[in-house]
Amino acid sequence: MRIAVCDDEKRFIADFTAIVNKLYRSLDLVTDVFSDGNQLLKNFMTRQYDIVFLDIEMPEIDGITLAKRIRAMNENVCIVFLTGHVEYAIKGYEVNALRYLTKPATEQSISEVINYVIERMNSRKYLWIKNPEGEYRVMLSDIIFIESQDQKIVVNTLSGSLEQRGKLNDYEERLRGEGFFRIHRSYLVALSKVVGISGRDVTMANGFVLPVGRTKENEFRNALIALVNKEAF
Repeated sequence: MRIAVCDDEKRFIADFTAIVNKLYRSLDLVTDVFSDGNQLLKNFMTRQYDIVFLDIEMPEIDGITLAKRIRAMNENVCIVFLTGHVEYAIKGYEVNALRYLTKPATEQSISEVINYVIERMNSRKYLWIKNPEGEYRVMLSDIIFIESQDQKIVVNTLSGSLEQRGKLNDYEERLRGEGFFRIHRSYLVALSKVVGISGRDVTMANGFVLPVGRTKENEFRNALIALVNKEAF
C-alpha cells in the first residue's frame, strides 16, 4: 500500500508518519509526505496512491481544489481530508471523499481509515504494471483487453493504456478464472467488456474491433454464453 499525506504543518507530518510507522511496521506500506499540493500533483502523475490525506487549508493550493485535480486523474484513490473545521465536510461530496479527520488526528482515527482501505483492497483484484514512467495499479474490472506487441504487453483499460515488457502467455495464466479469454495469439479480452460480435470480429467497450482466431471461435462464444447465464442469476 502506498500513502500520500500533504500538509504544510511539519509537526502534523511528523506525528502522522510516527503513528503509521508504529502501527504498520510489518506491512509493505510506503508513506510519501508533501508540504505543497503542487509537489503531490507532480508526483501523482507517475506514482499511484491508495490513500491521500489532504489538509484543506494550505497556502499554495487548498485541499478541495487539490482533491478535484487528483480525482480527475484517478477515480479510485481514497481521499481523506484533514481539517479542524467541520463545515468543510459538505464540499467533500464533490470529490467523493472517504472521510474527514479532525486535527490533530488520533492514532485510532488514522488506523480506522487505513484498516478500512486495506480490507477493501483485499476484496478487489488488480494487476501491477511497471514501466520506465512509474508503477501503476490496475483493477481487473477496468481492463478491456491485453495485447501482445513484440516483446511488450499493452494493457487497455477504461481510462487509457499502459505498456510493460512481458509475455501474453503469462497474463493468460495469471488471469485464468477471472473472466478473461484468449481470442487470438495477440489478444486476451475481458469477456464482460465485449459489446458486439460480427463473424470473427469482436467489438470491445472502447470501440476497438479485434479478430477472433479460427480455432477459438466456438470456445469463445461458449465462454460468452456462460458469462451471460452466470450474470442472469
